[in-house]
Amino acid sequence: TVMGHVDHGKTSLLDALRETDVAGGEAGGITQHIGAYQVEMSSGRRITFIDTPGHEAFSAMRARGATATDIVVLVVAADDGIMPQAVEAIRHAREAQVPIIVAINKIDLPAADSLSVRQALLQHDLVVEELGGDVLAVDVSAKMNTNLDKLEEAILLQADLLELTANPDRPAEGVVVEARIDVGRGPVATVLVRRGSLHVGEVFVAGHEWGRVRALVGAHGEKIDVAGPAVPVEVLGLAGAPNAGDSFSVVESEARAREISAFRERRGRALKAGSGEQSTMEELFARIQEGAVGEFPVVVKADVQGSVEAIVGAAAKLSTDEVKVRVVHSAVGGINQSDVGLARASGAVIIGFNVRANAQARDLSAQEKVDIRYYSVIYEIIEEFTGVLTGMLAPTIKERAIGNAEILEVFNISKSGKIAGCRVIDGAMRRGAKVRLLRDHVVIHEGSLSNLKRFKDDVDEVKAGMECGLALEKYQDIQAGDEIEAFEVEEIARTL
Repeated sequence: TVMGHVDHGKTSLLDALRETDVAGGEAGGITQHIGAYQVEMSSGRRITFIDTPGHEAFSAMRARGATATDIVVLVVAADDGIMPQAVEAIRHAREAQVPIIVAINKIDLPAADSLSVRQALLQHDLVVEELGGDVLAVDVSAKMNTNLDKLEEAILLQADLLELTANPDRPAEGVVVEARIDVGRGPVATVLVRRGSLHVGEVFVAGHEWGRVRALVGAHGEKIDVAGPAVPVEVLGLAGAPNAGDSFSVVESEARAREISAFRERRGRALKAGSGEQSTMEELFARIQEGAVGEFPVVVKADVQGSVEAIVGAAAKLSTDEVKVRVVHSAVGGINQSDVGLARASGAVIIGFNVRANAQARDLSAQEKVDIRYYSVIYEIIEEFTGVLTGMLAPTIKERAIGNAEILEVFNISKSGKIAGCRVIDGAMRRGAKVRLLRDHVVIHEGSLSNLKRFKDDVDEVKAGMECGLALEKYQDIQAGDEIEAFEVEEIARTL
């Protein structure tokens, strides 16, 4: 996937790479509509490129657990250096755990300084090979077609290191890169085959839509019969348009396709009706209560760099081994769609300090149910962080002994099962209390009291020196001479 800041030459680089395509020939002049295409090199090896309009598709794919990309090519202009969107691209690649190759573009310009770009990458934990790291960086010029072969070699080298392989002789599986309704052709999905081979005539499911492959269109607009692993194709024959990032797979029959599609449709509706994957504070607290979360992911946007640093620093100070604030992304400037996409993908809450979201970001956050919180006082943010982290801390469990009883005799009662006739030695026995059953001072069961009687009456408590009858909840193995220890469990909230 090719990513980078606006006007740093992503499209020019892709066009230049397409001109090197042996099979494409004249395809360089055509504006591709497919969003993904394959370049064949003189060696015969092929590379499939995905162009990212913004990073929405990339976020969506990550959010749905289908990272469609193996390697990210980060395009940085040699005269401009690292700009905000490039930082976002690095964060997106990190979130998806995908290796990065840096293409330093526009080296033909007089103001180009590729060394300073390499040094600037250090601030974002990207150490290039020239500075002793393992990140490949290549100086290129899309305009002059300089070093494009070196960039392709770097991509293939990284691919060899990753040992990217797939089996072509199996039913196809892959991911939807983009989908649209085309006038005249109906729903059209651009899919990238991950494994197996996709043939014309096969029945497949993409997200909650299904269809039979009516036609496959290659990256150069040509009709093809089969698409193998890593081949991007347009698929015609769907009943409706799926979402970008949805997975697709070939199934054995139309009946099975309908069944899967109906199930996914129902599950989608249920998720929307319930909490889904909302990135709201309420949802986060619900997940904290379930003990499912040990970190609080946030996207921080502020008016000045000093504020960003202060907020990120406060987050780091409050974090402990057990709970932490994870800053997914932090930058200066207003909240945009890319921030909302990233927050959605990583389940984060957006913190805006003296900044506001633009109209598109507001609409998208409402649609995706991403929580945006505005602040103008840093202490309020710290209080919010403290409150959330305190809520995440597991409470201290304290146990308090209530009393002990000795079992004198065991009675079998047809309706209730076994009832123990006991004498309370010290403290008291209480209905509903937690109890342990001891035999020869060894714990053989832990549970609750289901029944407590004094003579024939149900009672709530029996004190020391008195006799009583009691039954254990869902447990029958009791004998004369066993001891019963009653206790209470108290949960004490912890603070940071």
